[in-house]
Amino acid sequence: MKLKRSTEFTGRPEDEKLPFGQTVVYGTQHILTMYGGVIAPPLIVGGAAGLSGSDMALLVTAGLFISGLATVLQTLGLGPFGARLPIVQGISFASVSTMVAVASKDGLQPVFGSILVAGVIGLLVSSFFAQLVRLFPPVVTGTIITVIGLSLLPVAFTWAMGGAGSPDLGSTANVGLAGLTLLIILVISRVFQGALSRLSILLGIVVGTGVAALFGKADFSAVGTGKMVALPPLLHFGGPTFQVGAIVSMTIVILVIMTETTADILAIGEIVETKVDARRVANGLRADMLSTAVAPFFGTFPASAFAQNVGLVAITKIKSRYVVAMGGVILVLLGLLPVVGRVVASIPYPVLGGAGIVLFGSVTASGIRTLSRVNYEDNLNLVLVATAIGIGVIPVAAPTFWDKFPDSVGVVLDSGISAAAIMAVLMNVCFNEITIGNKPGASVFAAGSSEYAAEEVPPAVEPGAVDQPKGADLSLANGATHRKADEHS
Repeated sequence: MKLKRSTEFTGRPEDEKLPFGQTVVYGTQHILTMYGGVIAPPLIVGGAAGLSGSDMALLVTAGLFISGLATVLQTLGLGPFGARLPIVQGISFASVSTMVAVASKDGLQPVFGSILVAGVIGLLVSSFFAQLVRLFPPVVTGTIITVIGLSLLPVAFTWAMGGAGSPDLGSTANVGLAGLTLLIILVISRVFQGALSRLSILLGIVVGTGVAALFGKADFSAVGTGKMVALPPLLHFGGPTFQVGAIVSMTIVILVIMTETTADILAIGEIVETKVDARRVANGLRADMLSTAVAPFFGTFPASAFAQNVGLVAITKIKSRYVVAMGGVILVLLGLLPVVGRVVASIPYPVLGGAGIVLFGSVTASGIRTLSRVNYEDNLNLVLVATAIGIGVIPVAAPTFWDKFPDSVGVVLDSGISAAAIMAVLMNVCFNEITIGNKPGASVFAAGSSEYAAEEVPPAVEPGAVDQPKGADLSLANGATHRKADEHS
C-alpha cells in the first residue's frame, strides 16, 4: 500500500502525521509483518524450559507487551532514549540459541539473570559502541547470523515431528501436517505478491491450524480459561539468578544485537532520507538496551530492531514514526490480552514446525546473503567464516562435545552463536585488525577458492561483483557492505 498525499509535508520525513485511520491501518500492517517473528522465541525457549501451556501463554503475551513498549520508546523517544525513527522493536532471534542452552539445563531464572546483566552492560556502553562496532564487520555478523539459523533448524524439525515428548513423535500424521503447512506458505509466497506474500508465514499457521482442528489435531480447550485482560505479572517465573557462563554468553549476544540495531538505524535513516548521526544512533541503542534490561522483570527476552519492518518502510514509502508508534500501541494492547497468548500456545507443534522450517531457514539465508557481500580476495576471511561456522555448529552436530568441560565453559560453548561469535571476533582481530605481516594470497584456501570462482564466473561478469540496492552500503569495516540480515523474515 502506498500513501497518497494532497499536500507535500515539508518537515523531517519521519515527523509527518497521517490521519488517524491511515495511522491505524499502516501501524497494523507493521505488526502483521513481524508478528510471526515475535511469538516464535517465547515458544522455543518455553519449550526448552518445559513450561506448561499457561506459562507458555504468559511468555508470549509478555513478549508482545515489552515489544510494544520498546517500539513506542524507540519511535517517540524519552529524553536520551529512542532514535525517534520508524523502527519496530521485537524479541530478538539472536539470543534464542543461548537461552535454549541455559533454559534446557537450569530453567528460566538464570536466563533472566543473564539478560538483566547483559542489558545493563549494553546500556552503559551505548555511547561508546561506535568505537566497538568495528569488531563486528559483515564477515563476523554474517557468520553469526548463519549459525543462528543452523542452530534453530533442529527446533523446527522436532516441532514438525510433534514436539519433544509427544507420544506420536515422528508419526506420518504429524510430519504430513507440517508438510502441508509448509506447502501453504510456499503457495501463498508464490501466488500472491506484495503485502499478502509477506504475511505468508502467519497465514500458513492460521490455515494449518484450521486443518489440524478439522482432523482433531488441535486442542483449544484451555483458551477460554483464565482472565481475558491482565497486565503481565512481575517475576512470575521467580527472581533472576546469575551464572557467570550464561552472563558472558548473553553479553556476546547483546553486542551482536547492538551491531544489528546500529545497522538498522543507519538503513532506516537512508530510506527515510533524514540525518542520522552518532548521537541518534546512541539514543536508539539506549532504548534497545533499556527495553532489554527491563524485559526479565516481565518474564520476557531481549528486544531488538526488526529488519523486515525496515524493508516495509522502503516498500510502502510511509516514513512516519507515528505510524510505527501506533503499531507499538497495538502490540501493547495484545500483550494485555492473555487469551491471545493462550491461542498461540494452543497451535499444534507440527504446524509450527512447518512454518519454522521457512522462518528459521530464512535466518540462515540472511546470514549467507550478508556473507555474499564480504570481500574474500587477498585475505583470510574465507578461513574465518569456515572455522567459526564449524565451531558454531558443534552443539547441533555433536550435543555432548563439551560435556566433559567445566560448566562455565560448557554454557558458553554449548551455544552455537556464542562459540561462533567468540571465534569470529578473535579471528577478525588477528586476521584483519592486526595487519602486520599480512600478504596477498596468504591462504591456500583463499587462493583455491579464487581460482574456482574464476572458472565458474562467466567472462562478462566481474568476479565478486554484487548488485547493491540503494541504501545497502553501510560499510563498517574491511571495505565490505553491512546491512542487517532479515533474521525474522
